[in-house]
Amino acid sequence: MTEKSFDDAALAARFRDFDENFKRVRQTVAEAAVAAGRRPEDVQILAATKTVPVELINYAAAHGLRLMGENKVQELLEKYDDLAFDREQIHFIGHLQTNKVRQIVGKVHMIQSVDSLKLAEEIDKRSAAAGCVTNVLVEVNAGGEESKSGVAPAATEELVCQVAQLPHVRIQGLMTIPPVTEKPEQARKFFSNIYQLSVDIRRKNIDNVSMDCLSMGMSADYPFAILEGATMVRIGSLLFGKRHY
Repeated sequence: MTEKSFDDAALAARFRDFDENFKRVRQTVAEAAVAAGRRPEDVQILAATKTVPVELINYAAAHGLRLMGENKVQELLEKYDDLAFDREQIHFIGHLQTNKVRQIVGKVHMIQSVDSLKLAEEIDKRSAAAGCVTNVLVEVNAGGEESKSGVAPAATEELVCQVAQLPHVRIQGLMTIPPVTEKPEQARKFFSNIYQLSVDIRRKNIDNVSMDCLSMGMSADYPFAILEGATMVRIGSLLFGKRHY
């Protein structure tokens, strides 16, 4: 569910906070990209908008934010009609159950959390019915954690090859969430491994597969993800403040 309504003064304060936060995040992204030998514009900032009120999301859209991602189907649907973002700017970034696929196909530009052939087949089926092709990322469980979704790194190429056979799904790259570490820089080895995995898959030139998008890095560790090759970072609390559940 989204946050409770805020009065005008509280919203104004959050707007000001966003302006400062967005400026800092963009500066950090630019510095990390340059340090990695890339252009700042080669790294996209996707706002993770879980629990963020529509008013604040739309303010962000009006002030330079270009991409948003939702974690929950219900929350996305509740916000959808009031969003200033259009379909091409909206991603689904959370764990997706097969029985919820029909509710979001055609409403989002990309589903970042495909971790099984079964899920991909349902996306393909629902996309065919909607007359569209859905962009996806294959989610990789970088640390092999039982508590997290995602395909094992060693099984990623096989899943990519299977999903690539589906005519109404287009693989655009990989997504990962590394294990929580004591220090953010300790996540670099996981980011590096997934980057190398994306490079290895790209070299196979598999039909219907692009490795143009590498979505990794969140508020705690995104500079290190960029240093290791991320082309998209998913930022929530650093943009919008602490979540209110």
